[in-house]
Amino acid sequence: MWFFLLSDAFTFSAFLIYYGAQRFSKLTWPDPDIVFQSVPGIADSGYPLVFVGIMTFILIFSSVTMVLAVEAGHRNSKKEVVWWMVATIIGGALFLGCQALEWTHLHHAGFWWGAIPGEEVLKGMGADSVSALQFSNLFFTITGFHGFHVFTGLLINVIVLIMAMNGAFERRGHYLMIEKVGLYWHFVDLVWVFVFTFFYLV
Repeated sequence: MWFFLLSDAFTFSAFLIYYGAQRFSKLTWPDPDIVFQSVPGIADSGYPLVFVGIMTFILIFSSVTMVLAVEAGHRNSKKEVVWWMVATIIGGALFLGCQALEWTHLHHAGFWWGAIPGEEVLKGMGADSVSALQFSNLFFTITGFHGFHVFTGLLINVIVLIMAMNGAFERRGHYLMIEKVGLYWHFVDLVWVFVFTFFYLV
């Protein structure tokens, strides 16, 4: 598990370092306070970083529930393990749902792989077409790659939850698998902190 996480950390690091190099080599860049000022389904503008803040809180809270699931596993408490795993899965699913809403909104605004809004919109964001295209491509690539990891983690969590409900870990006499899955989930959450910092704050 540790070797896998280390190799994955190198991959994300390479992506983010490249993003940083592009970001600071350009004279202009889309202002995140303007790009991410909507709350999908509620407001199209005027709430910079509010929606992504909610997304981040949900994902970090799901990391807390995973910690509680691991702790319950140490006490061999099947009922609590099941409860906290369900809470973790709900948190992960909510995060992916929010990310889908954000992607949909940005797509409607003109951003996508190889696509950007018109010149007038870009001027309002403080960017030119070259920097906006770099931003768009890297945003969807890196957040998509992270979202894929969250989705994979959700699938693994569901499998482990089913195993826990069927008493597989009780028969083994330990819940070590919960701890291993927890390591992956915490890694995914930690990576999001860096993605959040690079794209939404810098």
